[in-house]
Amino acid sequence: MRVTRLFGRIGAVLLAGWTVLVAPAIPAGADAANALRVCTPGDYPPYSIAEGAGEYRGIDIDLARGFADMLRRPVQFVPVTWATMKTDFAELHCDIAVGGISDSPARRAFADFSITYGTDGKTPITRRDTDADYSTIEQINRPEVRVIANRGGTNEEFARKNFPDAQLTLWPENLTIFDEIEQGRADVFVTDGVEGRYRVRQHSGLQVLHPDKPFDSFGKVLLVRKDDPVLSTALNAWLATQLATGGVDRLFDQWIGPNATAPVS
Repeated sequence: MRVTRLFGRIGAVLLAGWTVLVAPAIPAGADAANALRVCTPGDYPPYSIAEGAGEYRGIDIDLARGFADMLRRPVQFVPVTWATMKTDFAELHCDIAVGGISDSPARRAFADFSITYGTDGKTPITRRDTDADYSTIEQINRPEVRVIANRGGTNEEFARKNFPDAQLTLWPENLTIFDEIEQGRADVFVTDGVEGRYRVRQHSGLQVLHPDKPFDSFGKVLLVRKDDPVLSTALNAWLATQLATGGVDRLFDQWIGPNATAPVS
């Protein structure tokens, strides 16, 4: 309750400022030229999943659509990759970027951050039928263990830092990486607990270990283009309101809660 009231006060303050700063700058009935450009890798469920033909779904996708609706602007999703996000963000003229993005100093160098809307942490994904225990960093960081990680993001950073003695394979994307574990071509993938909880709904042969007690903890954010206080203030105000009213919690429950209703594909 204390957190909810805090976000409520933050939202009220931010919204008050946003009304003055932003409302005159956003015309009603904005056309495609005024679209909110939302860049996303689209390979990190349940935050962002590419569906083909420019369509996306996920927690962050719903947040981006809601923000665009509040601004009365159409939304345009722009594909990027984790490995090239630093250059893509500027070159593709992203207004914001979404998709399960973790707060990191490297990303603060090229974008501003929204307020934190969720907390996550790295946790192992393994096969259910494995005889080995990969619950700890020490158990994973052994020469005979085959670790896999998607290239270019915090999963690769975590693997390189914590598993120098293991056999590390870098996978080019995050969509088929779980197949490598399920088919026995890799032993363990350490990724965000939220993603793990979603993915095991797809892969009955996999398990996510101690997602409630991850190896670390970090905030999830949306990236905002630098030096745009109007857009940043508007986004933070909207997110604060979603947090205060339970909108963000409802999205997470829909995707990974005990009675999750979001489809897996």
